[in-house]
This record gives sequence, structure tokens and C-alpha cells, in this order.
Amino acid sequence: MAAEGARRLAAGERPRLGDLLLTPANAKRVADRLSHLRGAALKLGQMISMDAGDFLPPELATILATVRNQAYRMPPQQLDGVLKREWGANWRQRFKRFDATPMAAASIGQVHRAELPDGRILAIKVQYPGVRASINADVDNVATLLRLSNVLPATLDLSALLDEAKRQLADEADYLREGEQMRAYGERLRDDARYVVPTLHPELTTPEVLAMEFVGGQPIEALVDAPQDERDLATAMLIELVLRELFEFGVMQTDPNFANYRWQPESGALVLLDFGATRDVPPRTAASYRALIAAGLAHDRDRIRDIAVETGFLGAGAVAAHRATVDRIIAAVDDTLGRPGPFDFGDRAFVPVIRDEASALLGDRATWHVPNVETLFVQRKVSGTALLGARLKARVDIVGLASAAIADVRPLTQ
Repeated sequence: MAAEGARRLAAGERPRLGDLLLTPANAKRVADRLSHLRGAALKLGQMISMDAGDFLPPELATILATVRNQAYRMPPQQLDGVLKREWGANWRQRFKRFDATPMAAASIGQVHRAELPDGRILAIKVQYPGVRASINADVDNVATLLRLSNVLPATLDLSALLDEAKRQLADEADYLREGEQMRAYGERLRDDARYVVPTLHPELTTPEVLAMEFVGGQPIEALVDAPQDERDLATAMLIELVLRELFEFGVMQTDPNFANYRWQPESGALVLLDFGATRDVPPRTAASYRALIAAGLAHDRDRIRDIAVETGFLGAGAVAAHRATVDRIIAAVDDTLGRPGPFDFGDRAFVPVIRDEASALLGDRATWHVPNVETLFVQRKVSGTALLGARLKARVDIVGLASAAIADVRPLTQ
């Protein structure tokens, strides 16, 4: 940035700080470094790219899209060092076979396939060294990137959200905690054969290594080419699970990354993976969603708007300044959901309408509003599930599912 600034000043320009950061060469450098950093920097880049890509400057979106699709694997010597520290120098003797090449590499760890002497197959998630220690600095650095690129107004106070992001990421880096959450989810869903949760292998699980039963299945995105009824069923099961997390479990796995799901076409079962982002849903948050759903089912648009402000989904300032715009957005959503028959996630005709209307809200940076932190984590899961439904072009009776959920009626997809 210093070199680029000096060059532009010498040419008689007065560049903005964001312009210096977002040159093509610097964009490539930032993406490369974030990918190598792994940990919180990579995870936050992936999250922002997935959730907010349509609203970011093109240069920043390019950086984060690159980050989302890259994760560097540990060199074999580094992997061996981690496992020696966690399991002892003779760790290989615990296995009949341990595949050194990971099946998957993500932001916080990578996953290996291993076979025990008795023939059982395990999936072993190994955390990258230094991830936990870097969380605070990584979160602060990504926040600085967003500030420098002028994505966020200086008046927006993100301190509570950043503090909670650091705490959440620390939880995700604790594999003992994740193992317990995985075990608890298995208990909650043990009588529902439509969902498969891997069994924890506690003898090999440590704070930085998570050992679990290997469960087969195809990537959920592979359903794009599946028959319509399979896509509909998988998406309905995902939506139903979100509703049960909200209103029945009081606990939600808040990371909707597509890689966290597998599909078993033979049984029609959904495999659930990665429970690091599991967190309690406060009763007040669940009550907010219940009230919002009830107002939506009644097509009471004024009530929808009022509840959205009361519960913090929308800022009062934005509604006061842009009441007509907010009402048109609510009407567009209500009209779409109110059509007879299943909701067609593949019909995205309403999205450009909402995006065009929302541009006025996004343009008025003085009214930007940070919702309640707990609402943000829940809404991330809700939005991510909707994105997956759109990717699969599924058709689902979400009105029926929502009605049953807030009435405490048993699921419709069994």
C-alpha cells in the first residue's frame, strides 16, 4: 500500500486508503495471505463471502471468493508433530492404517480417514497449529480490512459482535466441546432415522483432535442433478431441522456451510457434520422468530414490520427514514410466500426486486444497524439454509412446516 501510495502521489493523485488496498495486485496478495493464515481469518473470509457477496465492492468480493475456495493443508511433518503431541510418539501403532492425505481441508482443521485394528473406520479432524492463539488477532485484522475498504461506516459499533465472534471461534477450536455437542445432537435425533450423526470416538479425542465414526454419503450439492423429489426432501429436512433447533432443542448448529452436510441417496438420510458452531438459542430469540412467523402466516404486514423493529431485525432509524421501502420489501416477500403450493426456491424473480429496494437502505449508511448478536447467529443459519435450497432449486411447503413448528405439531416430512 505504501509503494502504491507513493507512486500515485508522485503522479499528482490524492488516493483514498481503500483505493490503495484494493488494487488488483494487492487483492491477490491479500487473498493469498488469508488463505495461508487459515484459522479465524480464513473462516471469517469464507463467511462474509457466502453471506454478503452481493453487497461487497467487486474487488473485496474477489478477495473473499478466492479465500472461500482455498485452504492449505498441513505438510506431513507438521501433521506428524501435532499427532505426536496429542497422542504420543507411537501414535501410528493405534491404527491399522492412517491416510496422511486429508479427505478435506477447511479453515480450522483438516480431516483424515483412518482404520482401527478391529476394522472400524474413523474420520479424524486435526486442528492446524496456532489456530486458537491467533483468533483475536485474526478477527481484528479482518475487521480492519473491512474498515479500510470502506465497506463499513466508521459510526457503526461492531465491538459486541467482534467480541462474540472471538468467543464463538474459540468454542469452535475446542474439539472436546465439539465432540460433546456432536454426542448431544446424536441423542436428540436418535429416534429419527432421517438424520445421521457420527458417533464420537472419545479415546482418541483431545482439544485439538476430534475422532469420530466415518459416515459415507455424497456432498449435499451433488443433489443439484438429482430428481426433484430428492432435492425437495433434503431441503425440507434441513428446514425442519432449523425449526426444531429454534423451537424444540433450544440449541442450534449455526454454521450453514454446505460441506457440513452429506446425503445418502439409498436411505434418503441426511448426514450432519461439524458441530463446532453449536450454541444455545435464548428463549427471547426463539420467541422473536415465533412472533415473526405468526405475523407472516397471518399476512399482517404492519405487524411483521413492527416485530422486526421490536426484535432488532430492523433498525428503527432505517424504518423511520425509509418506511415505504421497507413496506415494499415486506410485501415482495409476503407475496412470494403467499402463492399457492410449495415455495419454489429456484424461482428467484423476487430477489432482484428486493435487492433494488434494499439499495436505498444500504446507501443510507447513517441508519445502518447491528442486530442482536444471538439473532445474527440464528439468521446466518436460516439464510444459509435458504441459499442451499436455492442452489438445489427445491420446492418445499415452508408455510406448512412453519405452521407446524410454532404450533408444536410433529414434523410434516416424516
